[in-house]
Amino acid sequence: MATSSSDIGSRRLDLAGTRDFAVAGAGRSRRAALSAFNREWLAEVWAAATGGARLEGVALAAVGSLGRADAGPLSDYDLVLLHSERSMPAKDLTALADRVWYPIWDAGVRLDHSVRTVTQCRQVAASDLTAAVGLLDLAHLAGDADLVAAARSTVAHDWRGNARKRLPQLVEALGARHARQGDLAQSIEPELKESHGGLRDMTVLTALAEAWLADRPHGGVDAAHALLLDVRDAVHVVTGRGRDRLGREDHDAVAALLGHPDADDLLTAVSGAGRTIAYALDGTVRRAGQSQRARTLRVGPRRPQMTPLGHGLFASDGEVVLGSSRLAETDATMPLRAAVVAARAGLPIAPATLDNLAAGAPDLPTPWPANARDLLGDLLASGAGLVTVWEGLDQVGIVERWLPEWAAVRSRPQRSAVHRHTVDRHLVETVVRAAGLVRRTSRPDLLLAAALLHDIGKVRGAHDHSVTGAETTRGAATRWGFAPPDVEVLVTLVREHLTVIELATRRDHQDPATVDAAIAAVDGDREVLELLLALTEADASAAGALAWTDWRATLLEQLAVAVRARLDAPRPVTDPARPAASTGPTGHDGPVGGTAAGWHLDGDLVASVRAGEPDVRVVSGGGSHRLDILDLDRVGLFADTAGLLAAEGHTVRTAILRTVDGVAADEWHVESPSGAVPDPERIVRGLSRLARGDRTPLQTLDRRRAHHGRPSGESGLGSPGQARALVVPGASSEATVLEVRAQDRPGLLHELGAALARAGISVRSAHIATYAGQTLDTFYLTGADGRPLPPARVGQAVSLVIDTCDGITPA
Repeated sequence: MATSSSDIGSRRLDLAGTRDFAVAGAGRSRRAALSAFNREWLAEVWAAATGGARLEGVALAAVGSLGRADAGPLSDYDLVLLHSERSMPAKDLTALADRVWYPIWDAGVRLDHSVRTVTQCRQVAASDLTAAVGLLDLAHLAGDADLVAAARSTVAHDWRGNARKRLPQLVEALGARHARQGDLAQSIEPELKESHGGLRDMTVLTALAEAWLADRPHGGVDAAHALLLDVRDAVHVVTGRGRDRLGREDHDAVAALLGHPDADDLLTAVSGAGRTIAYALDGTVRRAGQSQRARTLRVGPRRPQMTPLGHGLFASDGEVVLGSSRLAETDATMPLRAAVVAARAGLPIAPATLDNLAAGAPDLPTPWPANARDLLGDLLASGAGLVTVWEGLDQVGIVERWLPEWAAVRSRPQRSAVHRHTVDRHLVETVVRAAGLVRRTSRPDLLLAAALLHDIGKVRGAHDHSVTGAETTRGAATRWGFAPPDVEVLVTLVREHLTVIELATRRDHQDPATVDAAIAAVDGDREVLELLLALTEADASAAGALAWTDWRATLLEQLAVAVRARLDAPRPVTDPARPAASTGPTGHDGPVGGTAAGWHLDGDLVASVRAGEPDVRVVSGGGSHRLDILDLDRVGLFADTAGLLAAEGHTVRTAILRTVDGVAADEWHVESPSGAVPDPERIVRGLSRLARGDRTPLQTLDRRRAHHGRPSGESGLGSPGQARALVVPGASSEATVLEVRAQDRPGLLHELGAALARAGISVRSAHIATYAGQTLDTFYLTGADGRPLPPARVGQAVSLVIDTCDGITPA
């Protein structure tokens, strides 16, 4: 042999080392050179084993990385000695195999080997899913090339023919492997081959394409694959071993070999590559499933079922799709709307729709309009469904259009032992946890925005990420259109997001100085304190079990009790300079001048309303609509108006109700998922019919409510759990004031109003607001006598409201 067995390993390392790892494209040429070397040496082994004779019906073939020609410097050999049924006697075949395998073992190369006929290859592939996928890469090395081609084509034919049966098995095997090996993108010591997003998943992508179930993505996916191969090659060279895990101890050496400025830069690149491959695999598996279902159900041209979700969006075959790409070209908020709809439905956005949204939707103006900011809040409040949807948006660059600062933390590693995710994924996970805590505060939109931004300062070179992040937050929150006081609250939350947990775990709660420090962190603002406490819990629980233990939770609650007691104590002087969170998206908590904004209540108008003719005026702008409604006040008017608006397909964002001399002067702010502008004449007719006892205008609402289903009231990841109804003592001497926090849904206001009306409880006035998918409604309630409710009736009202919000029909 021209190359002795003893120096094969060193020759492969030397060959890899002659090629500059840091030069772009060097990996491809390095692996081509290694592949050529491996093939040449194995051909020499074969020639020696056969004595140079040309044997019919016998061949040496490769699978795995050797068969794909992407083997690393110290990758093992996975070889198959193929033979026809009558090529040679079994004894001679065994002797030939020994003459091939032993020189490879003597060379110190790890070897996985088998001896099979074409029929046996088919049988193994039929019974072993892993073997079936591996045999799709079968490549000729030496001997009878036609025999190898026949084996490969036969296995591929069987793979395509059995795709319907094998796909569920493949999906199950993927899930089991990913559960064992974890997510490559989120690991500080990534398993480059077997983890979710690793090299093995690229093999599966190719296998799915080979089954003709789905085309696999190229472009960015191929670049990500090449990057992981380069890293694996570098690990082989640095460690001198054929390892597939990038260990901590090898970070610096591998980073230097590949030309990265530091290990964090290397890990960021590896994580990004893993995310790209994982996202491509997940989407391709969905495509394959859709293709399989289409083959199964087809009895003519396939017509996919399209379930309307509003705003021109549909649920189709397990994904959210856009009815027409032109919708994205005219509506800058369409990416936000699509994301909200998808996350709430627990469905991914189809890749083609994401591409259309990224390419077609115009940029939002700066600052964002209120409806765009509300949609962002709704998206962040969507719970566990946010994770998959956000990843899709990030893959196509939409997230960076909303938040350019995201690029600096994208896929950035965290080396702290308490963290289990990269910086960007931790931010998303914190938002999911925060969505379950929104009812602890009156401003869930600020809590969720702070959760998304709290670690945005963890960028290269940041000395104190809290301080850096606070300044980044100021720019982002201003760009999103938050009111200046709200911007200052967000800046405070990000700057101080570690303060209370550090005080709770490192300082004496009984020491007044500890309480003073916590109060100083929130500038003495009780609401900011509650926001900070919720953010602290969300941050710690998202980080992992080490960061949020029962002990830490207890210490935080002890500190919170002490700080609340100090803040709630009477104070003779209030600092007028403290900027506070605004009372609502419109910046006020009552109508200008004590009546709805649309009228001056002149005598003729009042007379017309008293005669039973409601007056409705609509002012539209920025995708939302203000409805100024005058009607004769009556028990149930609130419920009827809310129900009518919901039946017309409008979503209530805010509402302010007032009664002036028996005339209800109400201001409602709504959005329409269908894009329709509220029709004042239809609303007048609907209100008139409802006042006469005709419930026909609400039939559409009943159908929509049945379609959306009822809430369960159960808690879960990202779920805030049971609704809350809180009595506000001393808020009014003329009515009982009830504050309600619950998950918003179509017709909820109607249900609340109707339940209260059936109990003989009047809604004297109401202040309705929706933040991030959560209602924050304040009702002023009176009995039939027009006076505040007695204690027993207060308890009844609280129970009615909670049961109604949680979908329990009151007895």
